[in-house]
Amino acid sequence: MPHYIALIHKDSDSCYGVSFPDIPGVFTAGDTVDEAMQQAREVLQFAAEDWINPDGSTGFKAPSTIDELRNNPEFLEDAKEAVVAFVEYPARAHAAE
Repeated sequence: MPHYIALIHKDSDSCYGVSFPDIPGVFTAGDTVDEAMQQAREVLQFAAEDWINPDGSTGFKAPSTIDELRNNPEFLEDAKEAVVAFVEYPARAHAAE
């Protein structure tokens, strides 16, 4: 089962925010890290239901590896003050091949 890399951010006056470098515009949050991670799994499943890629295909692209993302300057900037986590992609949704 694929795992997408997530970035977890926390400001002192906010909840834990989770974003996915491979899936722009998909993000969630929770009051605790555990809640944020549970929300992250759920938001992946929800977003996959109606996901349309710029080329018109549906489904998420295969997840990037951490090594691929480390070669991306935008990821490096976004990850500076974040915790990097792996979020399991829900079993009933399918990534694009």
